[in-house]
Amino acid sequence: MMLALAGCARPEGLLVPVAVDVPPAGKVDMLVATTRAPSDAEGVLFTGERGDGLAFTNIVVSIPPNREVGSIQWPSRVPADPTREFAVTRVDPIPNNQVVSWYKQQPRTKHRVLIFVHGFNTRFDASVFRFAQFIHDTSADYMPVLFTWPSRGRITDYLYDRESANFSRSDLAYVLASAVKSPQVDEVVVLAHSMGAWLAMESLRQLALSEGRVPGKITNVVLASPDLDIDVFERQVQDLGPKRPHLTLFVSRNDQALGVSRLLSGQVTRVGAVDLTNPAYSARLEQATGIVVLDLTALQGGDALNHSKFATQPDMVRLLGDRLMAGQSISDDVTPGSTAVQAVGGAVGTVVAAPFQLPIQVFAGGRN
Repeated sequence: MMLALAGCARPEGLLVPVAVDVPPAGKVDMLVATTRAPSDAEGVLFTGERGDGLAFTNIVVSIPPNREVGSIQWPSRVPADPTREFAVTRVDPIPNNQVVSWYKQQPRTKHRVLIFVHGFNTRFDASVFRFAQFIHDTSADYMPVLFTWPSRGRITDYLYDRESANFSRSDLAYVLASAVKSPQVDEVVVLAHSMGAWLAMESLRQLALSEGRVPGKITNVVLASPDLDIDVFERQVQDLGPKRPHLTLFVSRNDQALGVSRLLSGQVTRVGAVDLTNPAYSARLEQATGIVVLDLTALQGGDALNHSKFATQPDMVRLLGDRLMAGQSISDDVTPGSTAVQAVGGAVGTVVAAPFQLPIQVFAGGRN
C-alpha cells in the first residue's frame, strides 16, 4: 500500500510548453490558482513549499488520442510527445488584478465554473494533469479553475500537507469569492478530493461566517473520498448554515489511503471511509440534512487504493460528466430514503449513466 501511495518516479520539468503540429484529441484551457512557492527550474513552475501569496497562471494542456477514460498518459521524457502523452502547450502567468480578464475571455456559452481542489501527496504537475484529464473525460462545459495548495508529493509529509491545507484556507475563499463576483459567472461548482475536501469545507465555512451565508452562486459541492474527521465535518456543515450548497459525498469502506489517514489521525473515522451499513454513522450523517452519500465500495476499477475513483473509474467519470453537463447535482431525481441508484432504465436511471448499482443514502432537506 505504501508503494502504491508513493507512485512511480516521473521526470522533472514536465510542464515545459511544447508545440503541437497535429491537432490533439482535445485540449483543456484552465486557470490555476496556487499558494505554492514558485520554482526556478524549467518546466516545474511551482514547488511543494509554501509561497508568499496567491499566484495565478493560465495553463493549456493537450490531450492525446487513443486513451482510456480516467487515464493519464504521463510524459516519459522532456519535452513531452503530444501525439501519445499529456503535454502543456501554453503557460501564461496572470497578475492578480487581471484574473477577471480570464473569465471574460472564455467562450460566451460558458457561464459556469468548476473549481477543483486536489488532495494529499500531489505534486503541482500531477494536479494540472489530473484536472485536465477529468475535464476532458467528463466533457464538462465549465470554466475550469484549479486550486493547488502546497503539497510536497511525498507520503512521509502527511502532516506538512495537512498544515499547508490550513495555510491556504483564506486564499481558496478568495478564489471562490472572485469567481462569484465575476459578471461572466452564473454558477460555481466545487469538486474537492481527499485532504482537499477539508480545505474546501473550511473555505466555504469562512465565507459563510463572514458573509452570513455561502454565496448563492455556489450551488454544488462534491467531496470525493474526503479525508475529513467526521466530528469536524459535522461542525463545518452546521457552520455553513441552512442555505448551504447541495453536498455530495463519495465514500468507500475499502479506501486504503484513508485507512492510513485514520492511523495518523488518532483512529478517528474519515468521512470518506464511513460504513453506511453502520447505523451509528448513518444516524450522524442524517442530522445534517441535504447531503447525498454514494458508497463506491463495490465499484470495480479505477486506482489500486480505491481513493480516486471519481476521476479514474470510467463509470464514475461518465456519471459526473452527465450531471455536470446537465447543470444538475448528483442528488437530482433521487428521493429521500432511497437505498440504491439503479442502472439506466431503473426508477432513477437518470442519476447513473452506466450499467452498475451504487448503494446510496439520501438525507432530506437542502438549500432554501
